[in-house]
Amino acid sequence: MTLTSLGLTTQQERLYRYLLREPRSDVERAAVDLCMPDARAVLAELEALGLVDGLPAVLPPAAAVNLLVRRRMSQTQRQLAELSLAWDVLTELSEEHRSGRSVQLVEHLPDGPAVTRRMHTLMNEDPGEFTHMKDRAFYAETGSVIPAFKGFLARGLRSRTLFCARTLDDPAQEPYARSMCALGDLHRVTTEPIRHLAIVNRAVAFVQADPADPKAGALQIRQLGVVAMLADVFDGMWERARDLDDPSLSPIEQQVLHALTCHDTDEAAARSLAVSVRKFRAHVADLMARLGAATRFQAALLAKERGWL
Repeated sequence: MTLTSLGLTTQQERLYRYLLREPRSDVERAAVDLCMPDARAVLAELEALGLVDGLPAVLPPAAAVNLLVRRRMSQTQRQLAELSLAWDVLTELSEEHRSGRSVQLVEHLPDGPAVTRRMHTLMNEDPGEFTHMKDRAFYAETGSVIPAFKGFLARGLRSRTLFCARTLDDPAQEPYARSMCALGDLHRVTTEPIRHLAIVNRAVAFVQADPADPKAGALQIRQLGVVAMLADVFDGMWERARDLDDPSLSPIEQQVLHALTCHDTDEAAARSLAVSVRKFRAHVADLMARLGAATRFQAALLAKERGWL
């Protein structure tokens, strides 16, 4: 076996072996003995690789082979990573073959109407599943797209929409959300921070190109690993969100929940709220029943999952 299999050139290996045998030699003598006119350039290459640190400091064989093996393994890992991208290319090529149009794994769409057209095209081809995260349930400026979306629901599209709970203060939001729920587009509200996100058939995701600029358009993402991760984020937030019929916490419930997590005893918690211990325990029991919790610790965990803490 030669060191060329570990990434050295023939000339580099010849000079390195020579310097191991002749540790007191200089580069001029090596050039003569090896008939290597470019010995000085080859020596510089060995120095760059870390096998030589100025004559006569030649890296010992064990350390040299270890270094070359690690370098080769690193190169191989990078090559494997590059090869794995071939599967992404296959996905892209397959979609181009199926749809008859150019497809990019990440594509910038210039504005809202372009995003809507692309999503409608995808859902028209396969009305399977649609998940949507946005700050409001209803946008007056997008009313014209509602009939088309209702058509997808009628064809069997499974849809879930998650939006900010605070927007329910707008009287137009809840009636619209309920009307869409009745058609099959399930709606939930969340108190967690929202980023606009839409996913079609768990295969194509749409995110804002610039969260600080709503007019910057969106990115269409077809990279399956990224789309799967975004789908998992949506699913987690959906599980922690509440249905429209699940009322939010009242002010006293919020205070009781906070006191429950901040005080070690019921007496201390009750004093912080200026209520009796009996009244505090009654509030805690109501909260546990509402959360479906068997213990106070479980109630705190479930409340945190719902974004109540």
